[in-house]
Amino acid sequence: MNWKYRANATLEGLTGYTLSRATRVPRPVPPPKPHPALVRLEDDEIRAPADPEHDRLLRAPVFLFSSVRSGSTLLRVLLNSHSLIHSPIETHFRRVTVGFPTDPVRQAVAALGHTHGDVEHLLWDRLLHRELARSGKPILVEKTPSNVFAWRRIATCWPDARFLFLLRHPLSIAQSWHEADPVNRPMDEAVSRTFNYMIYLQEAREHLAGLTVTYEDLVADAGGVLRRVCAFLQVGWEPAMLEYGGRDHGGFVKGIGDWRDKIRTGTVVEGRPLPDPEEVPDQLKEIARQWRYL
Repeated sequence: MNWKYRANATLEGLTGYTLSRATRVPRPVPPPKPHPALVRLEDDEIRAPADPEHDRLLRAPVFLFSSVRSGSTLLRVLLNSHSLIHSPIETHFRRVTVGFPTDPVRQAVAALGHTHGDVEHLLWDRLLHRELARSGKPILVEKTPSNVFAWRRIATCWPDARFLFLLRHPLSIAQSWHEADPVNRPMDEAVSRTFNYMIYLQEAREHLAGLTVTYEDLVADAGGVLRRVCAFLQVGWEPAMLEYGGRDHGGFVKGIGDWRDKIRTGTVVEGRPLPDPEEVPDQLKEIARQWRYL
């Protein structure tokens, strides 16, 4: 019997306790602090430009609000084929942010009278203005679908902005999104995910003045729809817009627009038949009524 065993046996007999090596209890790990560059300034405020003449380079930009899988890439390339309209790939500009990692830079920004949102707006405006200036055209149409979730901020950032709204049958939207990745996007999820876009899109339509067109009309009578859009943008109709395949519109790449074979044909392709009313899931029925599909 070794001495440790004898000592413990004696101690337990006298006191009821034994000696053992202390177990080190791990300290709880605090959650990581966000990088200083990602922390928003205190008292941040999303507001219109204090000095529009100097705070904005981009004049009267046009934002195409739509859900995913609504034909926005088709409308983009048709508009981009106009001699006066530049409609680039999805820029996702609203995800571009700025950081102020040191106290001096935070003090300087505050002393200059800027909020965090102000500086982001300056960057957004510069990014889109550069894209338009390089095109040599006077009118920008930006069409990133997720912009619908920030419609209030976009309208605040550019008080002179103009808005196009592109609708499509709600069930056709969900079906198209499901079919783009059927394994990872089951139909139930496709309905719920795309429904969020539809809700924000309808909200934007109710609060902002603009022109509404539908995907179904676009593929059935592209010339007629484009004439309406040109009139809204106060530019002349150009028949060459229908021949978008002969122009450079940037790459058709997943993540920044439609990339499938249909858009690559260079011509407007007939759309799928509309779903039967009884096929429409309950979750989509009210928005389908609001958009006059039921």
